[in-house]
Amino acid sequence: MLPFFPRLNPMKLLAMCCLLLMSVTTSMTTTSVAIQGNEEAYALLDWKASFEKQSQALLSSWNGSDPCHWVGIACDHSKSVSSLNFTKFGLRGTLQTLNFSSLPNIHTIAMSNNSFYGTIPKQIGVLSNLDTLDVHYNQFSGFIPKQIGSLSKLTVLDLGANNFLGNIPQETKHLSNLKYLAFAYNNNLRGSIPAELGMLGNLTDLRFEHCNLTGSIPTTIGNLTNLSVLNLNDNHLDGPIPREIGKLVNVKYLWLQNNELSGSIPQEIGLMTNLFQLDFSSNNLSGCIPSTIGNLSNLAYLYLFQNFFSGSIPDEVGKLYSLTTIQLLTNNLSGTIPPSIGNLVNLNSILLRDNTLLGPIPSTIGKLVNLVLLDLSGNMLSGTVPFSIGNLTKLSKLVLLSNELSGEIPIELIKLTELEDLQLAYNHFNGQLPHNICTSGNLAKLSATNNYFTGVVPSSLKNCSSLVRLRLDGNQITGNITESFNVYPNLDYIDLSENNFHGHLSSKWGKCSNLTCLRISNNNLSGAIPPELGEATNLQELDLSSNHLTGAIPKELGKLTLMIQLFMLPKLSNLSLSQNEFNGTIPLELGNLKALRDLDLGDNLLDGTIPASLGQLMFLENLNLSHNNLSGVIPSSFDGMLSLTTVDISYNQLEGPLPNIRAFIKAPLEALRDNKGLCGNVTGIEPCPASSSGDSHHDHKAKKVVVLILVLSLAIIIALLALWISCRVYQGTGRKESNATDMQTQNLFAIWSYDGKMIIEATEDFDNKYLIGVGGFGSVYRAELSTGQVVAVKKLHSIPNEEVPNLKTFQSEIQALTEIRHRNIVKLYGFCSHSRHSFLVYEIIERGSIDKILANDEEAVEFDWNRRVNAVKGVANALCYMHHDCSPPIVHRDISAKNVLLDLEHEAHVSDFGASKLLNPNSSNWTSFAGTFGYAAPELAYTMEVNEKCDVYSFGILALEILLGKHPGDAASSSMVMIPSSETLDNKFLLKDKLDHRLPYPTNLIAVEIMQIVKIASACLTENPRSRPTMEQVVKDLVVANASVSTMD
Repeated sequence: MLPFFPRLNPMKLLAMCCLLLMSVTTSMTTTSVAIQGNEEAYALLDWKASFEKQSQALLSSWNGSDPCHWVGIACDHSKSVSSLNFTKFGLRGTLQTLNFSSLPNIHTIAMSNNSFYGTIPKQIGVLSNLDTLDVHYNQFSGFIPKQIGSLSKLTVLDLGANNFLGNIPQETKHLSNLKYLAFAYNNNLRGSIPAELGMLGNLTDLRFEHCNLTGSIPTTIGNLTNLSVLNLNDNHLDGPIPREIGKLVNVKYLWLQNNELSGSIPQEIGLMTNLFQLDFSSNNLSGCIPSTIGNLSNLAYLYLFQNFFSGSIPDEVGKLYSLTTIQLLTNNLSGTIPPSIGNLVNLNSILLRDNTLLGPIPSTIGKLVNLVLLDLSGNMLSGTVPFSIGNLTKLSKLVLLSNELSGEIPIELIKLTELEDLQLAYNHFNGQLPHNICTSGNLAKLSATNNYFTGVVPSSLKNCSSLVRLRLDGNQITGNITESFNVYPNLDYIDLSENNFHGHLSSKWGKCSNLTCLRISNNNLSGAIPPELGEATNLQELDLSSNHLTGAIPKELGKLTLMIQLFMLPKLSNLSLSQNEFNGTIPLELGNLKALRDLDLGDNLLDGTIPASLGQLMFLENLNLSHNNLSGVIPSSFDGMLSLTTVDISYNQLEGPLPNIRAFIKAPLEALRDNKGLCGNVTGIEPCPASSSGDSHHDHKAKKVVVLILVLSLAIIIALLALWISCRVYQGTGRKESNATDMQTQNLFAIWSYDGKMIIEATEDFDNKYLIGVGGFGSVYRAELSTGQVVAVKKLHSIPNEEVPNLKTFQSEIQALTEIRHRNIVKLYGFCSHSRHSFLVYEIIERGSIDKILANDEEAVEFDWNRRVNAVKGVANALCYMHHDCSPPIVHRDISAKNVLLDLEHEAHVSDFGASKLLNPNSSNWTSFAGTFGYAAPELAYTMEVNEKCDVYSFGILALEILLGKHPGDAASSSMVMIPSSETLDNKFLLKDKLDHRLPYPTNLIAVEIMQIVKIASACLTENPRSRPTMEQVVKDLVVANASVSTMD
């Protein structure tokens, strides 16, 4: 029987089988790829559908079933999705709806610089082929999933600049292929650096900056021998720098600044010969700078400032030939500046200030021809300035102030044609200033305060139009002031006090349009003040005291104002014309200087009466009119000068009653003595007779009569209006009682010259786009009125009808609150009560509340120690004013970080003062405003008696919060605030781990003030209310603290 198949060659049969197998396999693969492609497309389209509409529009190319042609998507050779790259797309969405299992071949996810939020799903662990995960600069939150440890092929993991919580997962130790690891700028991370990270031997970049990490640097860090970048700055790391760090011989960038590291720099640092940048600044490091640092031949940047290093600067520093910047400022370094520093010819910046360096400035410094900045201030350097300094022709800033330097300034200084800032103050220099000091026309700042300079002002300085700031005070410079100075278009500040200038004041000073401060006190000037000085409208401080000026005070000084919106806002805050020979009367126009805080006209020949217009100076704090020939009574307008704290009217011919304000009531007898017949409730002064208000206050009585007539007229009008309304209701007009209430409350707002409709229109009926904050009383909106004025509108939470206060009482309370004027209290303009909306109108304070500022790292850093100290003082002044200068006293009841606002100058303004008065004292809501949780005094837990001492407690909490950068929590009652009165700066480690770590640790004088504030806050937090200080005592203690600091300065 013949076989079924014809006889075939075996080789041909094998070939046919192979072809058949390949055909079947190709068909199956094609089908598999098509299915896989569809599954990936569906997964990505489902993900896109969860995005916000605007983000979906950015992915408009995502349609169909082939994702390989979609924007942001890349595929491999098999047309499977291999990469998602949405860097800087501006997308907003989450990862929760992305099916990771449908993307098995993906190796790259790059989503940085978007607005993705939510958590990273645990399912991300299924992406076994992933080698890059970069999601930095998003809004992800929650814990970092442990499943990330399953991504064994990862080489890049960047989760930086998000809001992740918790610890760094130990599972990262399994990522053995990792080269780049970054969790930077996740301020909510906690815990320490896992020692297991030492297992990641392939790492080249490790970036954990700004993560709130604690604990020590693990010794296992030395195992990461391939590292090129190690960045751990701005954490709370403590303990020593491990010796094992010397094993990191490939590291180029080593950043450990702004931590709490202690101990000395290990000698092994000298093994890291590839270092390019070394930054150990702002820690607690001590000991000597190791000589092995001289081995770092590639080092370009050396930052060791703000530590406690001692000993001398090692001579081996002279071997760092690649160095461009060296900053050793604010340490305890001693000894001399090593001459070997002259070897560092690539240097462009040297900062050695605030140490205790001795001896001369080495002449070898003249070899540093590339130097741009040289700051040696705050040391004990002696001798003369070397002639070789003339070689530094690129120098832009030379700071030698606060040393023991002497001799003449070398003429070679004129070679420094790029010099913009020259500071020679507080030394023992003598001779004349170099005659060509400003020949190049670049000099902007010159400070020569408190030296022994003599001779006349160099001619080049007279024509130096580039000058911005000039201080020659405290020398023996001579010459005619009229001929020595010219018009300076950029000049902001000039102080020529305590010299031997003579001549008349030039009218040219009025043409210095940017001038804010002019001080020429304690010279031999004569003649009159030129009226043209009033043209310097930006002037804030004018001190011409202790000269021989004569004539009348020109009324043109009252022109130093600037019109902004609807208000006259004067810029002049300090006017001192004392100890001259001015005559005539005090100009009425001085009342225009609304921002004036200090006015000193003492020791002159002024006569006439005190102008009532001075009573308009609502921010005036210090007033001296002593030793003149002023007569008459003190104007009754002074009764409104509630910010006035010190006054001296002695040695005049004044008579009549003293104003009934704190400054006069508490004035010492010496400030009131030798007048004609003053009377009042002051110790040592005769009390006023009952009839003293007769003749001397005739005008005041006349005003009262006029006011009485107006009030009676207004009462009649209101009565007639009420009668008309009653008649309308009686006649059955159909109006509801609530509508009558509307009319009544709307009219109340009209009293304050605002139109409620105007506010509602400006906010588009309180649209959320105008919302700038939400508080316990209501929501705050920004409103720009049709007049151009910008105000803050607080729309109150709804008040039940039965709790609307009595109109008459309510009106008087609002009237009282609108009359409050204090620079640290937000001004209340008025109130509107309406059936739909009830709202307050305040002045707007641009920066917003302290709690928001402290929550924002960038703004918190700008809110530096000086500004924080001043903010604490501002709040204290506001509370003192309300507790002790208002009658009856006003208790805030809700002092907290959200109720203290900062303006553009970081001046504190307390808001919501008296807001609790807007509710009926008998209502249930009265007790609901007894403080914010975390700030309320402990006694409020068992009693609702709210008094001034409750505000004192809240102030203590707030003061600590401002210094700590966060609410003190339990620390408020812990030993950290119980600092002995004998505490000194030697114990400054006590607060080191408590103060806001986003700022460099405070040093020198500001540190003393901070310590004093902590002590005061501690007293405010005493559990027994009666043991707490009054706010008046707090202010006094702050003043004493400031005075002690000034004594140290």
